[in-house]
Amino acid sequence: MKNKTKFGALLLLSASIMLSGCSVTTKNDAAESPKPSEGTEPVVDSSPADIELLGMSSNEADINIIRDQLTKNGFNVKLNVQADYGSFKSQQDAGNFDIALSSWTTVTGNPDYAVRSLFKTGGDYSILADADIDALIDAAGAQTPAEYTETYKQFEQQLVFDKAYIAPLYNSLKAQAFNQEVLNKDSVRISKSRSLPWEALDFKDTAKRAKDALVLQSTIPTLTSLDPIKGNDGSINIINTNMYVRLVNLTDDDKITSDGSLSYNHAIAEGNSDYYFILRDNINFAQIKNKLAVDTGERVGADDVIFSLDRAKDKNSVPDHRTFTLHEHISKIELVTDTASLDSVKVTGGSDSVKAALEKGLSAPISALVSDKTQASSKDGKYQVVKLTTTEPFPQVLNYLAHQSAGIVSKKQVESINTYDVAKFDVNKDIPYGDQNTVTEGNAYNNTLYTSGPYILSSKNDYEAIFYKNPAYFKGTDNEPKINNIKIRFIKDADSSLSALRSGEIHLYYGVSETKYDVVKSDSKLTLQTIPSNAVSYLLFNTKNRPVATSADLRKAVLYSINQDEFLAYYGGNKFKAVSTLSPLVDTGLELKADSAKVKEFLAAYNASK
Repeated sequence: MKNKTKFGALLLLSASIMLSGCSVTTKNDAAESPKPSEGTEPVVDSSPADIELLGMSSNEADINIIRDQLTKNGFNVKLNVQADYGSFKSQQDAGNFDIALSSWTTVTGNPDYAVRSLFKTGGDYSILADADIDALIDAAGAQTPAEYTETYKQFEQQLVFDKAYIAPLYNSLKAQAFNQEVLNKDSVRISKSRSLPWEALDFKDTAKRAKDALVLQSTIPTLTSLDPIKGNDGSINIINTNMYVRLVNLTDDDKITSDGSLSYNHAIAEGNSDYYFILRDNINFAQIKNKLAVDTGERVGADDVIFSLDRAKDKNSVPDHRTFTLHEHISKIELVTDTASLDSVKVTGGSDSVKAALEKGLSAPISALVSDKTQASSKDGKYQVVKLTTTEPFPQVLNYLAHQSAGIVSKKQVESINTYDVAKFDVNKDIPYGDQNTVTEGNAYNNTLYTSGPYILSSKNDYEAIFYKNPAYFKGTDNEPKINNIKIRFIKDADSSLSALRSGEIHLYYGVSETKYDVVKSDSKLTLQTIPSNAVSYLLFNTKNRPVATSADLRKAVLYSINQDEFLAYYGGNKFKAVSTLSPLVDTGLELKADSAKVKEFLAAYNASK
């Protein structure tokens, strides 16, 4: 979530600085520190180097730490501090920085997501174009966890130490606080990667379910898009995750599961290129009428799955497609109608047939596969099965199918709204499916959403967004949403959000800062939940129009100025050391250590080359 945080969940950083030395080492001291460029003499010119640091005011502590560390190591630091993410992104897009305080949360729980969009040439958020980096990302993506650790180690060595495209700061905890006098403690989940599942939430007093609203909080009132493929940031990740069902989900500890998804079961065929999903028949799309949620009567089925994933992988299916690289390994999605074909294929690493794997736990075995979704009936053994084929063996495809961008939309509804020519799309005239203006109160309000998940957005303004439960989502099961009405209050300031939680204005605060843990713990009404997260903060170098773009020596001088121990101390041990965005997911054995002597050598090499 950059939570990305693309930056969705997306951009959060902080910095604390200190003098120290930096040498790249493995944890067993096996790696060698890179040397300054050949042909230069160390410490030839010790004059300070200019560096411009771009960040947001919400990350003031981190900015100050970074500034101090760089200043102590011979840099003249200019701060470019923006009030919010929008202005920050504008400055970044304009290239008005040398280093930008950035962050990324791997919301899919797999390492490929931690690198592909950020560092691969042409990635959704990448400002790199490096063939060596590209090759390592692709090689690791096709490997199993037992194989990819060494490949990702080579990737980190090049990204951080050999070429210094980023300077890592720290890995964070994920934290949320809630009012235990209002909410049932057992219903509030915290997941390493997955967004908070709203359907599980429940009041302590169950009599409140129908009439009282559960109130959550968000900092961003402008929603990028309610079309799941057109946004991947903190404004909509948690919203779209709860408005659109997916073929699979993540457990709280990042395992792939069919529980609570559109599939009863899923199976991987031998070769790791074919993936099968047997679909549920108990979810209908919801829509809004007179500001309330109603059942459309349209079942979520295979045609919607095929349509949704075809458009997810196609860069040109919509204007401003922001998630297509997450699904570029999908080659084909098709309906399976031949039951015998499921019997003839074995699952990977086992002796069961795909059919046997898909039938596990079903109320009735497969008696027929139907092409018409209205004819599916699990009690009669009539099902729909979808087969997904990847461009190459790619087991991590399942993690991407658990991402909000793989949410299932209504083929019928989206096609009826998106009648424009994508190549000639006019932002001033054409209104695409999911445009936030269509749900914003006022003259432009015309809610055309059809959602397949547990909730649907009814309306929003600058103060709050109002959601209602999908009346035809897992009805009568444990996955049916408990609470009828959820509101998100838009509160930009973290201190104000915490005050709102303590006063009872909101019931759950998602994303509590480590500096506020003690405040939460001191309030008897509140419960604090924490879990190691997949969020990593780092400095991203300008790779286009500044000296840092062409001088690896200058970038390495910045890299070895960073003392991660100072960040950990400032946050009271609630941050952890990181090497790259992979750190929470893959232990490569590499480690960044501050080294002021190396800084002087690299600065001297840079000055000598000017």
